[in-house]
Amino acid sequence: MKIKLFTRKKDLDIKSQTSSLKPQASGLNSKASGLNSKAPGQKLKARYDAAQTTADNARHWAMADSLSADSANSCDIRRKLISRSRYEVANNSYAKGIVLTLANDCIGTGPRLQVLTKDAVFNRKVETAFMDWSRSISLAAKLRTLRMAKTTDGEGFGVLTVNSAITGAVKLDLALVEADRITTADYRLAMNNNIDGIELDRFGNPARYSVLSSHPGDSGLFVNNYDIVDADSMVHWFRVDRPGQHRGIPEITAALPLFAQLRRYTLAVLSAAETAADFAAVLFTDSPANGEAAGVEPMDIIELEKRMATVLPDGWKLGQIKAEQPATSYAEFKREILNEIARCLNLPYNIAACNSSGYNYASGRLDHQLYFKAIRVEQMDLATVVLDKILQAWLNEAMLSSEFSLLRTLSNLPHQWFFDGNEHVDPAKEAKAQQLRLSSNTTTLAYEYGRQGKDWETELNQRAKEKQLMTELGLEH
Repeated sequence: MKIKLFTRKKDLDIKSQTSSLKPQASGLNSKASGLNSKAPGQKLKARYDAAQTTADNARHWAMADSLSADSANSCDIRRKLISRSRYEVANNSYAKGIVLTLANDCIGTGPRLQVLTKDAVFNRKVETAFMDWSRSISLAAKLRTLRMAKTTDGEGFGVLTVNSAITGAVKLDLALVEADRITTADYRLAMNNNIDGIELDRFGNPARYSVLSSHPGDSGLFVNNYDIVDADSMVHWFRVDRPGQHRGIPEITAALPLFAQLRRYTLAVLSAAETAADFAAVLFTDSPANGEAAGVEPMDIIELEKRMATVLPDGWKLGQIKAEQPATSYAEFKREILNEIARCLNLPYNIAACNSSGYNYASGRLDHQLYFKAIRVEQMDLATVVLDKILQAWLNEAMLSSEFSLLRTLSNLPHQWFFDGNEHVDPAKEAKAQQLRLSSNTTTLAYEYGRQGKDWETELNQRAKEKQLMTELGLEH
């Protein structure tokens, strides 16, 4: 048998000979080894419980499908999920708080650039110029909005454009675009290489984006005009859950039914408590239906006055309805629902509920470690997909000025991003642990400062200035 393997450089011909497998004389026959012979044409059947459809699980698996990633996230499906997600976030306090917490913890006060060339003076000049430009366009606020859109809409878009109103030499700006505007304006142009507003090249990479000139939900007259934006000028941030996926869905999609259950249960408990409270008192009797109790009109209403004494009809007693709501399981139900909601977002319960009353020190720290690890992964994705593209566009504009002419000689600017550090639960213990790690040479100043979201060179230079000034003022012991 001749097998031909195709490689990029040359074809390799490999010859292999088939040989028959026979049982050995050592007593290992086909039956003992588990290789049972089967009759010609017989099909091997492998049984998995999850692959069986029975009367008990038919309804549970009724909506399971075999659609591709893009077909499952079609325009109609995404539009429905986005509208429901926005509604829930706008009306559910827990949902709103979770979205804000994720944005604040991921972006914080904004990313900080550290340039890593050998010229320290040039590095500081580039870092300062980029920071000034970031403040001029409110980059940190836009990134937080982009992160909230990623949670609520499933994806965030931003167009790198020119804004002449920006003060400074670099007129670059990041204009945020809502996901509804990225769509195929003319469905007659929709083909296999066009995924709802994203035109793909022959390798399956986004090449151009179709951006509607106005939002489809605008209250005014909607004009079906659109602009074509190259992929180099478009920032598109979403979580890729499946291979071949080009559009995102809300990250809280799995929790939307749970949010609805939480709100319905809370309203039901409140309604039951209000109903019980609406009855100030009731009249009841132990007498039989044909007994001697005085006749009282059923469901009659009696107005009660404050500090009033009265006489009841013969055979009747005065009582109150016992309030049964909220039930003892109400708090437990809310905790379990919130815990399940937070799981799909990698949030611990105490952060989702903003309540750590049931935590001890060890469990709280463990949950926070898992959460901060998820935040670091999110920040790395942000740096790769969003920040590096923004920085490259900024460099292309900055190198046109004589001040940063050195950038023209660099094919790639070495750099890294810093984010806000995470505060430790016990700062004293963390400081002692940090001192021990530094003294045993198991860590570096760059790593320790990086955990706090700080540049170690900047901090050491600042510390040197402070110590020098303290010495000049005679404050150093």
